[in-house]
Amino acid sequence: MEASAVSRVTPPVAAPVPRKIYVLDTNVLLHDPTAITTFAEHQVVIPMTVLEELDHIKDRRDKTVSREARIAIQMIDRVVGEASPQEIQQGVDMPGTTLGGQPGSLAIYPDQLLQESDKDIPFLDGTQDQANDNRIINVALRLQSENPDTFVCLVTKDINMRIKAKGSGLANVEDYRHDRVLDDIDLLATGYIHIPGDFWATIDDVDTLREDDMTLHRIPVTALPEAYPNVFVYDDGAFLAQVKRVTDEHVLLRVDSRDNLMNQRFWGLAPRNLEQAMAMRLLDDDSMDMTLLTGPAGSGKTLLALAYGLHAILEQRKYSKLIVARSTPPIAEDIGFLPGTEEEKMAPWLAAFDDNLEILHGGDECSGGSIDYVKERANIQFKSLNFMRGRSFNNAYIIIDEAQGLTQFQLKSIISRVGADSKIVVLGNLAQIDNKYISPLTSGLTYLVEKTKGYPHGGMMFINGIVRSRLAAFAEAHL
Repeated sequence: MEASAVSRVTPPVAAPVPRKIYVLDTNVLLHDPTAITTFAEHQVVIPMTVLEELDHIKDRRDKTVSREARIAIQMIDRVVGEASPQEIQQGVDMPGTTLGGQPGSLAIYPDQLLQESDKDIPFLDGTQDQANDNRIINVALRLQSENPDTFVCLVTKDINMRIKAKGSGLANVEDYRHDRVLDDIDLLATGYIHIPGDFWATIDDVDTLREDDMTLHRIPVTALPEAYPNVFVYDDGAFLAQVKRVTDEHVLLRVDSRDNLMNQRFWGLAPRNLEQAMAMRLLDDDSMDMTLLTGPAGSGKTLLALAYGLHAILEQRKYSKLIVARSTPPIAEDIGFLPGTEEEKMAPWLAAFDDNLEILHGGDECSGGSIDYVKERANIQFKSLNFMRGRSFNNAYIIIDEAQGLTQFQLKSIISRVGADSKIVVLGNLAQIDNKYISPLTSGLTYLVEKTKGYPHGGMMFINGIVRSRLAAFAEAHL
């Protein structure tokens, strides 16, 4: 009997991915100091002009920007530190960026050697008297001319620079999107899901079970695919529930009532709309280590956070102190130049809390005395964010106000300071970012909201509706 021949099939070898060349602008490295490592197996080119700009920025008074510049320089140094000048210009392999067996590389381009006499390249005026943007664009143009079969792309956050580069003949110009957690700010989690019509009419399968002191309703995850822990669900009728847990197959709901939520009181403060009521429920939940409140100016974020803090410290005795901090303009970061103690120096930037204390105690017979009494009894401490790093806050209720201007790294460093038996509340309005290096899509607050969705001990709420005044509502909508 003849033995049948066994056919051997050689698995196809995957073709290597064509290497692309990405020229990075300075503002990309300021947005994300680790940007050089985010382009996988491709080549990253840093023009010499970018290094010069980083060198100038690292010593600025604006501590946030200067810190990012120093981190970016250190990242570049780690890659090229031991390489020869020839290797640096050709490209040095970057560890950890391998994809498909091909490592990424980093090169420094000596753009000061570019000759504008090359008539084949439509160079912009790259002299020292002109904008550095032109010199960086010229680097991309030269690389495009020298590598006609290679994808050469300039990456910049500067819209005008992107227009200039395209107008100069550069085929590929892109915005840096790796630091974005969303494609559109309208997709940002709100903390609630509205179901049109009758919620239970859309559910075909439901189980009821008991866990501790809670009655939970278990429904298929396909019935509520957008659910995440602690999000509220309500319909056009009377139904309202909070998601307690999400598994691969089921969503567990704890049904509540709107009356219960609207009847909550913190330090005499009652909710004025459903979003405020849901936010109050999150604040008063002992299982919540962190609560994020977003929304337009005048929606009551600061007032709710402060009222609950006084309620939790003076009435419930949950915490021993109330710590209030906020981001300050760059000129105010070095508060040591101002007279007085730390709290006195921070007072101008935290006047909003005094305003809200006046709202809570404005009807008292002696409102000034009441406010001073509350500040002392609740042990309210005003802190600078700069002085919070390296510390640990135990048994404290912490409020971070105006967080929309903070980066991901800043918020991470602050939240990591939260100690045992403490709660942190982060407030912000993404429509009022005053940091020119941050957009709503790259804000640390946006990042935190999206990353908190899956955390069982964190909740967020977008408080809609302007309750400050009808004039404030008009200004927010039309001005």
